[in-house]
Amino acid sequence: MSTIEIEGLHKSFGALEVLRGIDLAVEPGEVVCVIGPSGSGKSTLLRCVNLLEQPTAGTIRVAGVEVTDPDCDIDAVRRGIGMVFQQFNLFGHLTVRENVTIAQRRVLKRGRAEADRITAENLRRVGLAEKAAAYPAQLSGGQQQRAAIARSLAMSPRLMLFDEPTSALDPELVGEVLAVMRALAGEGMTMLVVTHEMAFAREVANRVVFMDAGVIVEQGPPAEVFGRPREERTREFLHRVLEPTRVRPAD
Repeated sequence: MSTIEIEGLHKSFGALEVLRGIDLAVEPGEVVCVIGPSGSGKSTLLRCVNLLEQPTAGTIRVAGVEVTDPDCDIDAVRRGIGMVFQQFNLFGHLTVRENVTIAQRRVLKRGRAEADRITAENLRRVGLAEKAAAYPAQLSGGQQQRAAIARSLAMSPRLMLFDEPTSALDPELVGEVLAVMRALAGEGMTMLVVTHEMAFAREVANRVVFMDAGVIVEQGPPAEVFGRPREERTREFLHRVLEPTRVRPAD
C-alpha cells in the first residue's frame, strides 16, 4: 500500500486553476522531491495532502485512508504526518524544549516524562541537544528550522512533508538543515519534499517530479530527470537553474 495516493487532483482559487489533474503515489520509505518554477503548484500539492488546502476535485489517500472523504477524521490522519514549512512557526515565548514538547502533551496526551525523553532524543537527532533551554530568538534560522523538524519528528510521524524548508535561510545555513533531511532519508523516513535545492534532489531523492503550470510534466529517478530529461520544458527549466553563475571580473 502506497503511503500517499493522489488521483485526478484539481485545485482552483476562484477562476485560477492551480492544480490540473495530478496523479502521484509515494511508496513507504521513498523520498520524492518536487521541483519546478514558482507558481507551478508545488506547495499547493503538498498542502492538499493533509488538507491545509481543500481540493476542488480528485482523491487523496494517506496510508490507505481517504482524506478527501467528507467523513474522514483528518485530525487523526494529521497525527501521522509531520510538516515543515518555509517559516519555522515556533512559539517565541516557549523554549526549544517546550516547543517540541507541547503538541506531544496536548495532542498525543503523553506524560511529561515520556514527552521530555522523546524531545531530548529528537533534539539530539537534529543536533540541538545543547539548545533545549534556548528561546527561538536566540537561535539562527537554521537552528530554528532544525527545531521545527524535531517538533515534527517527536510526534512519531509515518510521513514527513517539507515545503521548501530552506528557502527562508541564509545560504550558509542551508547545509545544516539539508544534512538533517539527508539523515532522515537514510533512516528510511517517507518524505515528500518541495525544494529548489537541485543538488539535494539529485543526491537524496529516489524520484524527482517536475511540475509546471499545475501538471506533472515529467518524473523519474534523479539520474534520468537531471541527466536525460525527456521533455523540452524540463530541459529548459534545468538549463536555467543549473547554469553556472557567471562571476563578473573585478573592476
